[in-house]
Amino acid sequence: MEAHSTKAMAARAVALCVVLLHEQPSIESVTRVLREHGEVGKIELGAADVTAMRAAAARLREVLGAATPDEAAALLNQLLSGTAKAPRLTSHEGTTSWHLHVDSGDDAPWGEWFLVSSALALAVLLADYQRVPGGLCASGSCGRPYLDFGGGSPRRYCSTRCATRERVAAHRSRTSSGLAG
Repeated sequence: MEAHSTKAMAARAVALCVVLLHEQPSIESVTRVLREHGEVGKIELGAADVTAMRAAAARLREVLGAATPDEAAALLNQLLSGTAKAPRLTSHEGTTSWHLHVDSGDDAPWGEWFLVSSALALAVLLADYQRVPGGLCASGSCGRPYLDFGGGSPRRYCSTRCATRERVAAHRSRTSSGLAG
């Protein structure tokens, strides 16, 4: 049985945000991400579910794009106070390890489940690390969300590919400016 760790739930949230906001989301692509992140059993998604999840992803993206922990905490508190229910433990009738839910039930709508489970995971990470648990890629052509709960300097890019692309562009800009003068 796969454990439902906070970091795993946050990683699922970010992966869903990417597919929902930065790709052409479909029932198939969202289902694929859910499976890749440990969802078991029958996944019955419809177009309305994908639309609701996309709206939730936009709200979660705001949290990841917060400039400070205070701003992220205020956004998370707003999300949780508006949608979360009393915490409860579930194992989905023994099909998963025990884990915490704050949605309305094991049969909650996908959009509700995605928003509140993701907000809870991001809130726990913010409390644990005392920093925004991620960010938005600084590459002007990207903007994808990413997780960052490591030590050291905060990340600025979603991937080494985006970081390299920005370094090369900056180098070319400096080089061409030097030649023009």
